[in-house]
Amino acid sequence: MRSKNLQVKDYLFLSLQFLLFIAYFIPVDLLSLSIKLPDWLRIIILAPGIFGIGLALFTLFQLRNIMSVFPTPVDGGKLIASGAFSISRHPIYTAIILSAFSFGIFFESAFRLIITLLLFILFYFKSNYEEQLLLLKYPEYSNYKKTTRKFL
Repeated sequence: MRSKNLQVKDYLFLSLQFLLFIAYFIPVDLLSLSIKLPDWLRIIILAPGIFGIGLALFTLFQLRNIMSVFPTPVDGGKLIASGAFSISRHPIYTAIILSAFSFGIFFESAFRLIITLLLFILFYFKSNYEEQLLLLKYPEYSNYKKTTRKFL
């Protein structure tokens, strides 16, 4: 149910996100920036990543047929403020950041942590754009925005 009103910004945000996802999985070793942590700490730091994966799956299930990879709201969609959306206005972005950060530390990769920071910055601007569009489509989004955090 993709929107027929996609803008250049929609494609720009999606392209940048895709490129950062690809970059995240490129095996790069920045030598002097390597992180060395004890194994017990690396295992503990997996918890937010696993939570993030669970949050993403729950959110995808909750969205089912109204999901879009673009920031522009889908045609025929509705505002969802329950479930995962009751703890975060952007639970999928939150889940991706939590998982990327957690696995970046687990794999002791400064490069992956830099990509995570870039993803966070991208999601900040992408979510601002998305929220402008949501406010236009759903007047009740204003009240939802006041009571729910953008990210965790």
